[in-house]
Amino acid sequence: MIWAIWVIFVPFGIYLLYQFQAPGEINWPILVGYTVLSILTTYFPFKVAGTTIFLVQWINLAIFLKYGVFVEAIVMQLAVIPLALQLKIGFSDFFRAIFNSFMFFMVSVISGVSVILMGYQVGSLELKDIILFGFIYQIINMFTNHVILYTYLKLTKQENEGFFGSHTFWDYAGIIVTFPFGITLYLLNEYVSTAFLLLGVPFLIITFLIRLYSNSERVNEDLNQATEIGHELADRLTGVEIIDLFLTKISKMLPVDYSYILDIKNGKLVFLKSMEKDVDVEIDLSHEDLLKSIAGIVYKKEKSILFNKQSDWRKVSSGFLPEDAESVISVPISRNQTMEGILVIASRKKYAFESYQLQILSLLCSYFAVSLEKARFVQEAVSKSERCGLTKLYNYRYLEQQLEINMNDLLNGELRQLSLLMMDIDHFKAINDAYGHQSGNDILFGLARLLEREVEDCGILARYGGEEFVVILPNYSKEQSLILAEELRTKIESTPFEIRAELEDKPQLTLVHITTSIGVSTAPEDCDEAMALIRNADRALYIGAKREGRNRVAEYVK
Repeated sequence: MIWAIWVIFVPFGIYLLYQFQAPGEINWPILVGYTVLSILTTYFPFKVAGTTIFLVQWINLAIFLKYGVFVEAIVMQLAVIPLALQLKIGFSDFFRAIFNSFMFFMVSVISGVSVILMGYQVGSLELKDIILFGFIYQIINMFTNHVILYTYLKLTKQENEGFFGSHTFWDYAGIIVTFPFGITLYLLNEYVSTAFLLLGVPFLIITFLIRLYSNSERVNEDLNQATEIGHELADRLTGVEIIDLFLTKISKMLPVDYSYILDIKNGKLVFLKSMEKDVDVEIDLSHEDLLKSIAGIVYKKEKSILFNKQSDWRKVSSGFLPEDAESVISVPISRNQTMEGILVIASRKKYAFESYQLQILSLLCSYFAVSLEKARFVQEAVSKSERCGLTKLYNYRYLEQQLEINMNDLLNGELRQLSLLMMDIDHFKAINDAYGHQSGNDILFGLARLLEREVEDCGILARYGGEEFVVILPNYSKEQSLILAEELRTKIESTPFEIRAELEDKPQLTLVHITTSIGVSTAPEDCDEAMALIRNADRALYIGAKREGRNRVAEYVK
């Protein structure tokens, strides 16, 4: 469609422009100098606050004031060439260059013809007319450019920041800065034939220096941002939080549409996390298939790689990237000079990434790897502090914390009821005396596994101490808790536990049966405090179950 629009409007439009206002006498060396200056200015833009600025308006203004709309339109068509090179437009997306050609032509026609119809005489030296009509020309020129571009983005459903955004502000700021240069270039050219050199060369040098400064600022900004991300990663305590934050921050920092983290487990590549357009996806590929992908190249060479367009990486890899992926960066995730994973990010745009961003991502991946290792140590430390070393169940410390949380939920109305089972192994000392303490430990461990299987979907299981175990049951009534407790008692009574009888002359495996007594208490019927709930269940255990003969369930009674 863009090609068709261009064919319909541009060639015939240029002919009509010539008929509307044929150029007068042309000083070809000066016009060539203007044209070269316009091309160079277009090829060397710079960025301010993320906005790419092409300060070519002042040269277009001087050309229009001197030679009229036809010549200015022709020069702007020539400026499409360096613009296409700057934007790295290839054959497959050459329609973008054609669109820019159409947009430049329409901008030239609307702004130039409008000013001429308002009364401007091309080549006039009246300062009042030059300033007035020159300024009107610049405003119409920029406004028309924004209207066409905004309309195009809306029709093609591309992301944009609205008609008046930060990009618009910087574009109009560029007009204000360059307008005096355009007027000066036009007037000076009437008296000095090399005016385009006197103004153009210093202007290009200044533009080039600003471009260098802008690029260094971008690198410094990215480095500072990477450091901040590193600090945020270090503050996270779980691997899931770190992975999610890592990919989220990279997607905000760079134009990322697809991101993947691959783990290296036992020398094989596996997906740890995959996101496509901010949505988690599952990808099932074998290690052998992944070796043929871009991640496989990094895995083999242990070096970062950057591809600017799909035609480059399709030659050397296949794999999991979507069909519309273009630019790709892949970086090893290393710690202590050992590669532990691979990051792959991709954009649907060509040339979306800069080469220096490889180093930025390598730095981020180092932060990521260290943060994951730290989180692993933290989780191990927490697990040790919250778990019983023998049974691997939660310990008394964790039980108290969790019970307080549940009781607060009950008091706040988030839970209807809260029950607690306190159970104790009957005659446990006799087992230790008969078979040895290691045998007693075997029974404790075996009972912990049985209870895990039976109550893992019901509540929180913990070792209270010695041979006592506790189960916290959120939203369980007294009746439901008693039924569960009786089921557990029956299950334990009928289950043989395997122990190694160490006190025998020849230690051998022996099957032992045990029984348990269980006390039950429920809030808010029985109490409204966490520790009171434990005391009540403990009282029911010893008075209602132990004293009544053991191997039974008893509820707390006020």
